[in-house]
Amino acid sequence: MKQMIVQCQQQMTQMALLEEGRLVEYAAELPRKRGILGSFFKARVVNVLPGMQAAFVDIGQRKNAFLYVDDVLHPHLDKQPQVKPSISELLKVGQEIVVQVLKEAVGSKGARVTTHFSLPGRWIVYMPRADYVAVSKKIEREGERARLKAMGEQLRTGEEGIIIRTVSEEMSIEAIENDLNQLRQQWALIRRKAGECSAPCELHRDLSIVQRLIRDVFTPEQDELVIDSEEQAKDAEIMLQQIGPAKAHVSIFRSAEETIFNAYGINEQLERDFARKVWLQGGGYIVIDHTEALTVIDVNTGKFTGGNNLEETVTRTNIEAAEEIARLVRVRDIGGIIIIDFIDMEQEENRREVSSVLEARLKKDRTKSYVVGWTRLGLLEMTRKKVREEKTLM
Repeated sequence: MKQMIVQCQQQMTQMALLEEGRLVEYAAELPRKRGILGSFFKARVVNVLPGMQAAFVDIGQRKNAFLYVDDVLHPHLDKQPQVKPSISELLKVGQEIVVQVLKEAVGSKGARVTTHFSLPGRWIVYMPRADYVAVSKKIEREGERARLKAMGEQLRTGEEGIIIRTVSEEMSIEAIENDLNQLRQQWALIRRKAGECSAPCELHRDLSIVQRLIRDVFTPEQDELVIDSEEQAKDAEIMLQQIGPAKAHVSIFRSAEETIFNAYGINEQLERDFARKVWLQGGGYIVIDHTEALTVIDVNTGKFTGGNNLEETVTRTNIEAAEEIARLVRVRDIGGIIIIDFIDMEQEENRREVSSVLEARLKKDRTKSYVVGWTRLGLLEMTRKKVREEKTLM
């Protein structure tokens, strides 16, 4: 069972996702500074750079957004030209176009935008111009995959594209069609607004963090949602009614003595999980350091001395570290290149076991990651999609 714990304060809303009491996701949002990831804008092209095959567009933010040539071409690879045209053939300075934010602005870089539009719903992701149907790789049964793909092909029209999400497993065609129709209406509103305003203009902004988590990870029949605000609880109940027929109960936390995060032990977990040095239950520890280019994670045996021999002790520590690292990159939302310096192991089968444990735990993460493999120096390389600045305690 999962628990969504939402702490609403005047200056900030925080959300913690717990699995069996352990923190697995954390998000914070300032009411006046909501992120723009997934938002749609009518943009004006301000600079076209043929040498970079990219353009900079004004979306009304502090920094101009970056638009790469691949994000201008047709989203279906089979419909793209074999030889990419110059960006100057596709875009002109002063041209107004509709774009969607693919990555938030990070550091000195502006946001990255695309014309490959997608609107996430509860059961599907709607892509108005993609012209294909895909099924989540996490749905493994071939029979169910075939059923869902056929359903998607039956429902889509014209150049529409559909990605069928993991939660759609065993869902009826009626539920998926309702989701599709709502997203079609949303896209129609975006297009209408684009025709009525001048660039730069915001056309659509994604849901709040609480609404996004309800949409993406909450299962009303199994999970618990606890909020310390009656107003937010009412909004959450409306959202839950929209995503499915199951009746979900939202609990309201009331206490004058302590905050909801203190009551559920979340503040204590956050202090531990966002520290540079994180101790493992078995006595080992990991150290997490960040550079501009990548994140480095070092694993140490620390106080752990168990095992019948050195290789067994090292392997057991590395396996525990792999499980914890998979959770921490999700909690801290670490993206980009990640290099893990596990303790040296002599046997190849032990290295395979450690990387297999890491890959298995990363499957629970909604953000896409890829374990590349071991380097000659015995370091494990992995990447995790980076769409926002890494979280810090606010």
